[in-house]
This record gives sequence, C-alpha cells and structure tokens, in this order.
Amino acid sequence: MRTARDVMIQIPGLLLTDHMTRARKILRDDEYREVYVHDARKKLVGYIDLTDALRITDTRSNVTVEGYLKDAPRVGPDDSLEQVARVIREANTDSAAVVGPDGIVMGGVLLSEIFPILITRNEIRGTVADHMTRTVVTCDAGDPVTQIHGLIMESGFTAFPVLRKKKLSGIVSRRDLLNAGRVRKALSQADTIPIEEVMTTQVITAAPQERASAAAERLVKHDISRMPVLDGGHLVGIIDRHDVLKGLVLHGREK
Repeated sequence: MRTARDVMIQIPGLLLTDHMTRARKILRDDEYREVYVHDARKKLVGYIDLTDALRITDTRSNVTVEGYLKDAPRVGPDDSLEQVARVIREANTDSAAVVGPDGIVMGGVLLSEIFPILITRNEIRGTVADHMTRTVVTCDAGDPVTQIHGLIMESGFTAFPVLRKKKLSGIVSRRDLLNAGRVRKALSQADTIPIEEVMTTQVITAAPQERASAAAERLVKHDISRMPVLDGGHLVGIIDRHDVLKGLVLHGREK
C-alpha cells in the first residue's frame, strides 16, 4: 500500500519573515496552490495559498507572509493515501504537508497527484447531479478583471464559468489572473481589462446525468480541477475534485 512518503514532493518553503512577493513568484511559476511556511528550524507553522498571493498587487510590497498565515493540514510520512485524502477533504485544501514526529516539514502531497489513484481504488457512487455544486458563481465575458478578483477574494473559489448572453463562453481561474501581468496593472490603476482577454476558452464540461466516476476520470484526463455542468446548453452546476473527494467511499484504514 502506497503511503504519503511514496508520493510526496518537495515544495519550496517560506519563512515567516519572507515577503508575499516571493510567495507570489513561487505560486505563479510552479504548480502549487499552497506553499508551506516554517520557522528557522524547518518546523511547520502554517501555509498561504493562491488567493493570498492575489491580494498583493504591488511588485515592490514589503508585506510578509506572517499576516496571511493559516493552519496547515498535516500528515505523517507513513499515512495511507486514503488518510491523506481525509485530511485534505476536511481542510478543503489542495495539498497536505508531510511532517515528521519532530514537526519538521519533509515535503507535501498534492491532491492532483493522488486523485487519479484514489478514484481507481475507491468507489464513487451516483451521478454528477448527486455531487455537483448547484449554486454557481459566474461572471460575464465583458466584466472587468477587477470584478473577478473581488469575487475570488470574497468567495475563496478557485475558478468561475464565464457567460456571454447566458451561454458558457469560457472559464477564468486564480492562476489565469496570477499569470496575466496586465492584471496587476489593471488592479493598481483601475484599468478595465475584460475577463474575456484572460479567460480559458476551451472548457471541458460534464452532464448532470452521467456517472460521477466518468466525470472524475475526465478531470484526470484533462488535468483540470473543476468542470461546469451543462444540461441542454444551460449551466446547471459545477463539479470539482473536492466534490468527488466528498463522494468517495475511502476504503483505506486510518493509522
């Protein structure tokens, strides 16, 4: 049985005194949605995520990560992947820190890495409609990026379907904003860059009546975290890895 030790990766760490601009650079350049913060002895003290990084729009900011710190989900190196999933599910994060008995950070386990394993060896019952989120926060293709930035800050959601004349036109994520250099300028100067200029237009979707397991497999195949759910061309919900995770019957035993 594979454990956290088998799948953990090295995630760049931060000190409490590091600037948020450094955290932003790590989150922009790499695959991580969360970065763990440790003290001088490498003991875990918390984490910050992509939404925190988006709060800093000034590239010369001297704000430190300490003010954005949140409690970090943690697992032991010998915990099963099912136990890791339980911890991530409870914390509603996209990763868990792997720490030794002394509290030292050894690495991290990404939900995106263990998700394909979990859905192949654990059962997910029902249809997409059984697990999807029905109340979907959306935006319009012509809305300014400042508006979606505000939605992310308020809701904590990672991505939003973009509509044009009430039809799905694209999807915009936190990373789309973080990677678009013009967005920082728009936020600082109140420019009106429309969302359609930074959104992703090729959207993978699901149908409410299809098996949830099939939708989960599509999330893996396309390496995406969430999918809008369409019924007859109308947006009726959204399903993401966490929706699937909540529906999984995790068979692995806790330590």
